[in-house]
Amino acid sequence: MNRFFDRIWVRFGLGIAATVLVTVVVLGISMTVFTEVQYRSFHRSLPIEVRRELDDLAERDMEDSPRAMEIYSRYWATDLLYGERWSLLIGVLASLPFGLIAGFWVSRIVTLPVASVAQAAQMVAQGQFSVRAEAGKYERGEMADMVRDFNRMTDSLQALETERRATAAAISHELRTPLAVLQARLHALCDGVIEPTEAECRKLLDQAGHLTRLVDDLHTLSLADAGRLSLHKMPLDLIELTRDTLAGYVSRLDAHDMKVELIADDHGRLEVEADRDRMRQVLSNLIENAMRHASAGRWLEIELAPQGAEVVMTVSDAGPGLPDGIRLDQPQRFYHSDASRTRGVPGKGGAGLGLSIVHTLVSRQGGRMEAGRSRRGGAALTIRLPRLGAVPALPV
Repeated sequence: MNRFFDRIWVRFGLGIAATVLVTVVVLGISMTVFTEVQYRSFHRSLPIEVRRELDDLAERDMEDSPRAMEIYSRYWATDLLYGERWSLLIGVLASLPFGLIAGFWVSRIVTLPVASVAQAAQMVAQGQFSVRAEAGKYERGEMADMVRDFNRMTDSLQALETERRATAAAISHELRTPLAVLQARLHALCDGVIEPTEAECRKLLDQAGHLTRLVDDLHTLSLADAGRLSLHKMPLDLIELTRDTLAGYVSRLDAHDMKVELIADDHGRLEVEADRDRMRQVLSNLIENAMRHASAGRWLEIELAPQGAEVVMTVSDAGPGLPDGIRLDQPQRFYHSDASRTRGVPGKGGAGLGLSIVHTLVSRQGGRMEAGRSRRGGAALTIRLPRLGAVPALPV
């Protein structure tokens, strides 16, 4: 019942009905009072004998008798006609201010949230995302819902604008560092300060590779944000994919002196419906993340196991673990736990886009990402994907 009275059209209708009722009551009272005052003035103006005769007829409840009508027609015929008109006019004039005040008051209460939203929308259109609309006296109902939805929309716009500015600043910083290094070393090579040795060429290639990875990561995220990320899903065995991916990292893992443990069923298959290249990218980013931030632990474990209707992939390390500032439900892009000390250094720091890409690629394929601590105290990043052919459990 309360939800019915919270509807705006119900409140507006009740307000208009109350306004009309107040106006009619004020009009009736005004006409009654003026008529009574006019009758008393007429009564006092009568001759004494006629007044007594009229009072006597009133006491005998004969105010409508022929004699009473004769008295009225003789002494008040013209005055009565004008009196009724003046009574109506004065009643209207007396009730009009009350009606207008009540109407404006009801209209103000009803339209205050709408006016607040309209004013806030104008300021948002000018780029002032900190403004918020006010619901006034509305704590529930359609008007309150409208104001809350508008404010939530403004919150999202403000968050997007903040992220856009931070992303633009971070991109410029990420690109500036390797470009500055490349420019400085190329100038040194051209001036003959540095010998064009094989080691120097590899350093330049590392910087170019860093730029290429950054651009590719940004391209992937921009496609995902625009809803244009291509996915070619097919049955995929995660055990086979993991072994194949690890085979390409043998030399780099050895260079970091990291021991790799793969825990999976040697005779089974853990199939999901996913894009092979994108899942390889997910696993590669997790391995790169471990080598970049947890190489001191010298241990990397990848565990694959079925769990109900899902396939669970857990990548664990023995590093310092994830910093407190990272949210796995929506990883912050360009986040660095070590500030800017290692940005642009090949093999260290990175652009802070790895977990964002993993989260995006996994969620677009129907999975989810979780974080925890490994059995050696480092980070444990878990990927959950629907298992191919498994029947989802019914909700209890």
